[in-house]
Order: sequence, then C-alpha cells, then structure tokens
Amino acid sequence: MPLSVILPTYNESQNITKMIDSIEEALLPRNAPAEIIIVDDNSPDGTAEIAAKHATRFDSQEKFIHLRVVRRTSKQGLSSAILAGVYEAKGEVVVVMDSDLSHPAHTIPRMLEEIMQSKCDIVVASRYIQGGAISGWPFKRKLLSKSATKIAKYSLGIKIKDPMSGFFAFRKHIIHGIKFDSIGYKMLLEMLVKVRGARIKEIPYTFTNRRAGTSKVDSKVMFDYMRAVWRLYRYGRSAPSERRTSVRFLSKAGRFYTVGASGLLVNYIVSFILGALFPGIWYLHATVVGIMFSITSNFILNKLWTFEDRDFTGRKTLLQYGLFAGFSAFGALVQVGLVYVLVEKGGISYPLALILAVAAASIGNFLLNKKWTFKEKVWS
Repeated sequence: MPLSVILPTYNESQNITKMIDSIEEALLPRNAPAEIIIVDDNSPDGTAEIAAKHATRFDSQEKFIHLRVVRRTSKQGLSSAILAGVYEAKGEVVVVMDSDLSHPAHTIPRMLEEIMQSKCDIVVASRYIQGGAISGWPFKRKLLSKSATKIAKYSLGIKIKDPMSGFFAFRKHIIHGIKFDSIGYKMLLEMLVKVRGARIKEIPYTFTNRRAGTSKVDSKVMFDYMRAVWRLYRYGRSAPSERRTSVRFLSKAGRFYTVGASGLLVNYIVSFILGALFPGIWYLHATVVGIMFSITSNFILNKLWTFEDRDFTGRKTLLQYGLFAGFSAFGALVQVGLVYVLVEKGGISYPLALILAVAAASIGNFLLNKKWTFKEKVWS
C-alpha cells in the first residue's frame, strides 16, 4: 500500500533531518513504497535547503522511500501547508505529523496496521485515551489543549477523545469532493466534521514536547482555531440530523451569552443613572441595584428568547427567578475562586485566568439554568 507522510515545517532546521531519519527507520521494515513530503512555509532559518540536501542523499541511495520538498513563497499557516502536502501526495494512505519530533515515528506502522486490518478510514494517534500521555508540557499548555478539545467535542458533536491531534492517518479517497477552509489549528478537526460516515479508530501515543526550536502556538493560532470552530459550527447547520442536537445546543448557548453581555450594559446604565439622579448615593449601592436590574433583565430575556418559555404564571416565574438569581450568585463565587486558584496555584497571568474563569463560570451558569431553571435536558 503506497504511503505519503506529510511534514509541514516552519523554522525547523534543528529538527528536520532527525525527523526524516526517524521516519525512514520506522518505515524500512515495511519494505513498501513510501514518500515523505516536506511542505515548508519559506522558513528563514533554511529548513527547506537542509531538507532538500537530505533529499539528495535519499535519491543517491535508491531506496523505496522518496523525499520531496515543497517550498512555498510565504508563511501561509499549518492547515494550509498540510493541505498542500495532501494534494501533492501520491499514496493511498496519508500520514500527517509534526516535524518537531513531538510525534514518534515508530507509531506510524501501527497506524497503518489499524487501517489495513481494522478497515478504518481514519486512525488518530491520541494523547487522551488509555495508554496515551503528554510529556514536558507546563500546566498552562495542558489547560489550553484540554479546553480546545472540550470546545471541539461539545460544540461540534465529535465523539473521539483527541480531535485536536496533529498526528493521524487516513485513506486519501475519503476526502474526495470535500472543500477544506484551510484555517485553524488542525486539519483533522475539519475532516471529522465534513467526512460523512468515516470509520475512525484512536490508538495511544505519548506526545513529547519539542526540545529545539519554538512552539507555533500563539494568539493568532488560537484565534484561527476559534474561527475554524465557528465555521464548522455553521457548517453543522446544514449537516444531517446527527449534528442537529449540537447545533440547537450551541444556538441556545450563544443566545444565553449574548443576553449575559447585554446584562453588563444594563448594569452600567442603571448604575450611571442612579449616580446622576442621586449624587449622594454610595457607588456600591448603585452597583448592587444595577446588578439586580441586570439579573432581572437577563432572566426575562433568557426565558423569552433563549429557552422560549412564555409561561409567566406567578408561582412558576418566581421559582425560576429565584433559581436564576441563585445560580448567577454561585457563578460569581466560582469565578472568583477559579481566578485565585489559577493565579496563585497555577501561575497563570491574571488576564488569562480571568478569561478562563469567566468562561468556566458562564458555562456552568448556562448548564445549571438549562437543566434546573428551565427544565430542559442538558444536551438538547
């Protein structure tokens, strides 16, 4: 079975030859045709030149493993580089992996074995199933990875444990006719959403943090990831029925958070008006009144718009309002507690800790109100 291994690169001069050699060593016992495709985003550190020189050595030894280098004229991004390599690939099976030695090449033969013996379409090397692990990541990086994974799983209805894996193999024919957006952090995520009926299997591996070079995970990568999730979420609106539950769930979550944002505005306006009308009022009193108004407006808007509950019977409405206000107060306590733990114990900067704490408290607030205040199933 012909095989293509795709290695996207940017400033990997310290790792690329070791990476190529490790793949060669893993594939030699197969004694079957294979190619390694380096897709370089115009690395200023000479990654493409080093890889091309290595390709000359490969050709001179007349091995069944061939090495090709695709040089791009600018830095166009990880997913775009992977797609360029996939379109160049001649193999029936394509393996995608990082070029920084974080993905062990010795896992490739097992991935191929699963594809052939289990008749899978996609095999994902997973960090999060039993036997998988991550080595060398700080707490902050693990937290970001777990958060991105949870967002992907619950917002897009994905079932596997590690949809954010950058190490996977697939039969090339399954993406025929699929239009990829080529944005975001991982191509696998887009495949899991858009390839219908694919047979998927996860196998464990240990991710090892890079020892040379610098990580490509930055604010732009995270922003691109959120853009990709949003586009895939919108794609899910026209997808078949198995994804409609996730679309409905996310639609209500979006409404809930939009109402929450409007509550901040109500709080500010009420506090400002009280201060203007009653100059002697203590600012904390004005703030408390503003909070009460914002909780009330949030409750009414969520009841009518988010959860589409138009039953304003006295007893029922008072009970719902009490639960809503109680969960709002509980969410505020959770937020304060998480900020303290993340800053003092986790060593995370305050702005990032605040964002994570607000996100966690908001999610909890939404789920609690969905289940207990408005009596809906959580996943509906």
